[in-house]
Amino acid sequence: MVTQHRSAPTLETERLLIRGYTRDDLDGHFAIVGDDATMTFIGGKGLSKEDTWRRLAATVGMWQLMGFGGWAIVRKEDQRIIGTISVFTAWRDLKPEFGNEPEMGWIFAPDVHGQGYASEACRAVLDWVDSTLQPTPVWAIISPKNAPSLKLAERLGFERHNMTTYHDDPTLVLKRPARG
Repeated sequence: MVTQHRSAPTLETERLLIRGYTRDDLDGHFAIVGDDATMTFIGGKGLSKEDTWRRLAATVGMWQLMGFGGWAIVRKEDQRIIGTISVFTAWRDLKPEFGNEPEMGWIFAPDVHGQGYASEACRAVLDWVDSTLQPTPVWAIISPKNAPSLKLAERLGFERHNMTTYHDDPTLVLKRPARG
């Protein structure tokens, strides 16, 4: 049975608070997605503050439309937003189409890479997906050049599905089989 969420539930791990975004999170989110190096594999350059706001609003709005959406990843020790994870539908022009099956994406600040935060947060979100949504596969698209993200996806149970081109870039489509 699907529990229809209208806003992001708060999830907690040993080191992280995984919570819904608020209006006050714009600057913390922009510090991550506004950085060109961080966005190398996600469009090639950092977002403007205006585009960051739109993406943040879409992330929050996804909860209203789909019953899932995005979370701010907050490090407990200093209350800093260190990343974002979203479960969403983007209606991408890809084959196969994901339809209503959710896609998952994650972005973390470069200075926290290699410390296990992404794995910790992604596992908590996938546990939520598995316990809350009907058994459903979860999709991801990742640049084949983004080795750390591909390695994480595979550790999380995503399997390589097919190679495609998205926005003129080679893109690997991955799928995590339904659990439960």
